[in-house]
Amino acid sequence: MSIYATLTPSIKDEIRAALGNRCLIEDPEKIGDFAQDASELHHRAELVVEATSTEQVETLLRLANRHRFPVTPRGLGTGLAGGSIPLFGGVVLSLAKMNRIISIEPENLTATVEPGLLNLDLKKAVQKEGLFYPPDPASLDTCSIGGNAATNAGGPACVKYGTTKDYVLGIEAVLPSGKRINAGVRTRKGVVGYDLLHLIVGSEGTLGVITKLILKLIPHPPAITTMVALFPRLTAAMEGVTNILVRGHIPCAMEYLDRRCLDLVGDLLPYGEREETGVFLLVETDGAPDIIGREIEEIGKICLEFGARNVIMAPDSIKRSRMWEIRREVSLRIEEHFPVDIHEDVVVPIGTIAEFVACFPEFERDFDMKIFSFGHAGDGNIHLNITAESEKKRQKVEEGIRLILRKVIAMGGTISGEHGIGIAKKTFLPMELSAESIRLQKEIKGIFDPLSILNPGKIFDLS
Repeated sequence: MSIYATLTPSIKDEIRAALGNRCLIEDPEKIGDFAQDASELHHRAELVVEATSTEQVETLLRLANRHRFPVTPRGLGTGLAGGSIPLFGGVVLSLAKMNRIISIEPENLTATVEPGLLNLDLKKAVQKEGLFYPPDPASLDTCSIGGNAATNAGGPACVKYGTTKDYVLGIEAVLPSGKRINAGVRTRKGVVGYDLLHLIVGSEGTLGVITKLILKLIPHPPAITTMVALFPRLTAAMEGVTNILVRGHIPCAMEYLDRRCLDLVGDLLPYGEREETGVFLLVETDGAPDIIGREIEEIGKICLEFGARNVIMAPDSIKRSRMWEIRREVSLRIEEHFPVDIHEDVVVPIGTIAEFVACFPEFERDFDMKIFSFGHAGDGNIHLNITAESEKKRQKVEEGIRLILRKVIAMGGTISGEHGIGIAKKTFLPMELSAESIRLQKEIKGIFDPLSILNPGKIFDLS
């Protein structure tokens, strides 16, 4: 029996009267558009509210507490862990229409934005001012800044620039009670009170609804250059990656595709060495043109030292775009080829990447799966698309995934680098966190949200 109230006609009428009819979606077909994210998970809400102001968010959450219906905040639905899925029905609170750039302040190197703003739109806007917003998730042209903050999204640039939390100076947020708070600062430093900002950022919409963000910007790099190294084996490529870093080079991206991925995107490869290539390693450096030119040459030499068959420079924008097109096409093609396709984004210490990927053949043999690995080699964030040819094999594959995650933790890694926990990974949480840690975190959730109104069932099960 649900602990939540059904949205009766009278409750819907009260929501309508308080928020206005224009922001409500009640048509069942349109509600269905908000029933899933980029994962395979699916659950329908009873009502969708498309907020256009912080005041509407406050009002909705006060009504949710009064009538005890759940509210699931949603950005643009690009998550892979089910974090924006309305597990208990109720209301989906869409923030997609709160998408303004409120201000860009070049003199302070900051921007103030609403949560529904596209990541790519922010990048373009600040670049016109000679500024740079580094976080760059793979879905940057379809994901929102608020969603990025809720999951502490990363991306290829993390190896040099860090994740979303490193660029959020302050937020305005509405708590589950409907009360508004401001957390963080507008300055580069600030240590007044507990750090509520970084408690809410990364909490997957379970502690508050972010309605405004103050973001740190940096000067835009004057130039960028790209190199692709072609290795025969994955272990050799990862040894090369480790040595690039320990020898003092900090590229702004280090992305790789394994042999299985290359087999899927081979038609896009702009060179004729496909048969001999086991790993495609894409490396970028940014900064002053003369400096990065020398650095990318040194990185190329290191790759050759550790067994790369060839190094291809792609300094112009057309070649660079082609290389990134190959990297971004992989997930789409995997989805097209396999009925079972489970996404994991584990992180292992950089020095253990080669050891970790060397275990894949054993897992594939024991659990009748195929592992496609790609991702952010520079920070140890390995994306695994774990696949099978038939739905009948899903249970066995899931058993294998649990052992893969145990291996990651045993190596000092973590089960999620940037996708979050949501629904998809919460059963694995006790593998990484102690019972005491989970208890404390649940108590924090209880302080923020005693009635479990906001995004219930995410990260933890209801107590």
